Amino acid sequence: MLKISITHDSPVATLKIEGKLVGPWAMELGRTWHDLWVSANQMPLRVDIRGVSFADQKGTHILQEIVRKTGAEILSDSPLTQYFANQATSGAALEQQER
Repeated sequence: MLKISITHDSPVATLKIEGKLVGPWAMELGRTWHDLWVSANQMPLRVDIRGVSFADQKGTHILQEIVRKTGAEILSDSPLTQYFANQATSGAALEQQER
């Protein structure tokens, strides 16, 4: 199960993710962040993954997409969530280099 919370604290919008970022839940996060990005007029985005307990390939790909398209800051607080953050930021950087 995945819980997604959104906070619009100017000048930053925060997307808080808790639980397992897998399969259909990853796809839901993809829809949610895109809708937030559009509705918040592309204000700076922060992604809080401190509550994420697992991310599969789809989940990691969505995090990479968020970072690549928005330049989002990722908040992590443990070795596990730091690993997910590193996967998202390094994967986003690699995709940009390949273009």
